[in-house]
Amino acid sequence: MVLEGEMDGIGNTMQKKAAELERLAEVLVTGEQLRLRLHEAKVIKDRRHHLRTYPNCFVAKELIDWLIEHKEASDRDTAIKIMQKLLDQSIIHHVCDEHREFKDMKLFYRFRKDDGTFPLDSEAKVFMRGQRIYEKLMNTENNLLQTREEENVSFERTLVASEFIDWLLQEGEMATREETEQLGRRLLEHGIIQHVTNKHHFVDGPLLFQFRMNFRRRRRLIELLHERGRSIPESHDSPFCLRKQNSDGGNTSFLSVSPTKEIKVAVGVRRSSMSSSCGSSGYYSSSPTLSSSPPVLCNPKSVLKRQVSPEELQTPGGPFIKKTFTIVGDAVGWGFVVRGSKPCHIQAVDPGGPAAAAGMKVCQFVVSVNGLNVLCQDYRTVSSLILNGPRTIVMEVMEEV
Repeated sequence: MVLEGEMDGIGNTMQKKAAELERLAEVLVTGEQLRLRLHEAKVIKDRRHHLRTYPNCFVAKELIDWLIEHKEASDRDTAIKIMQKLLDQSIIHHVCDEHREFKDMKLFYRFRKDDGTFPLDSEAKVFMRGQRIYEKLMNTENNLLQTREEENVSFERTLVASEFIDWLLQEGEMATREETEQLGRRLLEHGIIQHVTNKHHFVDGPLLFQFRMNFRRRRRLIELLHERGRSIPESHDSPFCLRKQNSDGGNTSFLSVSPTKEIKVAVGVRRSSMSSSCGSSGYYSSSPTLSSSPPVLCNPKSVLKRQVSPEELQTPGGPFIKKTFTIVGDAVGWGFVVRGSKPCHIQAVDPGGPAAAAGMKVCQFVVSVNGLNVLCQDYRTVSSLILNGPRTIVMEVMEEV
């Protein structure tokens, strides 16, 4: 049994872990958002140099121009520092790994996620798993997250430890209760979950815990340069604290940071309008060693074998069936690409994204978005509807049987 006094011994360690993981999460999420924006803007594309093609890369000098033009950096020196931060964290690298510094020159760099060389150390793995568990928890029907009381105080969005363990076992996250309890302890020690009053470690029992890490918080690139050595925030309105409501009824939930219009555009790249020729990880095959065998794009053109009309889709007794998906966006969007016109179709689906989890597949035709019929609209209109709508979208599609 874990005694309350144990928390005093590991308090400082957990605070340091949480601060480190918060900085790591900031870099990972911000870097991924930038990657998707650059794909959409076609800053990332296949390039040739000395008779050789380098897939999915960008020119450092051009990228710096883009960052300044889009007000992500005030000057070239700041832009270099931002990209150096991503290079130092192994988010990007020189295509031949010949330069350890990001230089304002006509040099080719690439996001490691675009060539399959992104390293996952133990810290990143815990963060990624915590994010995946949270998204799975939000995307499945369950009653785990509820307002509950402990010590006569009400707390929002709480998990009962024993019920959380039951659910993790049911979802196949771990094989035994003992292993699942250890997973819960790792999540707590890395600042992803916490006891509602921060008095107890994670243990299989009736204690209440909350998700503490805000995976959906989005930052401007310039914030990567703002090192913060602060400890775990304790303010009730901090976006990283899921605590009881304020006395004035203020919202302290997981989505306490409201995205701005600019952030919606940045996130929307993966959400619904990535370039069909430069998808995210999973749309091409790549070898571990880029220099010997570069990745080959597998999905550059329309996935449709033939175009169909809205009338054909709606013909009674036709070879199409209707499906409805409810998709909750994750840290970078919904995870699918819409292309085509009258009707639009699903061009690509991120295997690890919310759309795939809901059952969406390529070649499905989009019938409606949040109740609005879009059979006679083009993909730009459909993308706009999704980008400007709520984070949870309901889509009807038609699929050939």
